[in-house]
Amino acid sequence: MKPTRPFDPTPVITIDGPTASGKGTVAALVAAMLGFHLLDSGALYRLAALASILYNIDKDDSAELAKLVEALHITFREGCAQLDGLDVSTEIRAEEVGNRASAIAVHTDVRQALVARQRAFRKRPGLVADGRDMGTVIFPDATLKVFLTASAEARAARRHKQLMQKGFSANIKNLLRDLCERDARDMNRASAPLKPAADAKTLDTSGLSIDQAVEQIIGWYSEVRVIEK
Repeated sequence: MKPTRPFDPTPVITIDGPTASGKGTVAALVAAMLGFHLLDSGALYRLAALASILYNIDKDDSAELAKLVEALHITFREGCAQLDGLDVSTEIRAEEVGNRASAIAVHTDVRQALVARQRAFRKRPGLVADGRDMGTVIFPDATLKVFLTASAEARAARRHKQLMQKGFSANIKNLLRDLCERDARDMNRASAPLKPAADAKTLDTSGLSIDQAVEQIIGWYSEVRVIEK
């Protein structure tokens, strides 16, 4: 019988979903409105991916990747992601890094090496955590679990806009193809596949603005807190 973790009353809202579903932007706004801490779990995987490229570690070498992840010095300060003391906030958003992050995330060893780092973000007054397995694996006792989704075409268009705004070159047809490949890889991996938690609320953002998505999640959270009281 597996030992259980001590109960933690600190509220957590998990926002999971596929690439470019809007979960990062929505999560940041929800956290700001509630005064909660924010965990961008995707950034952790992107930092690990960037490090694997910089240190020339093969994306299929799970043992070496796990050792690398455990040894990395990762910090988030004032919206900036730092890897071994260097600000790499821009570098981790490149498509090459995103694709590598999806590739190394299939390894159970890598995912296990990042579990403790992610759970350490749970601090008072509360946490909003976005990713792909926040509600299913990292915070299964979350106060509210949301699964954000949108059509592949809508997500590809969003991703194209994001990359162009950040100065990266991008082809929307290639983005759509890569996005579908990443979806398939994320949903079919053996360890912590992308899927809604059994008790998650699904929100399709294809036809919603960011503000509408945020408003819906805040509404759901308010309802849950009223029920708890």
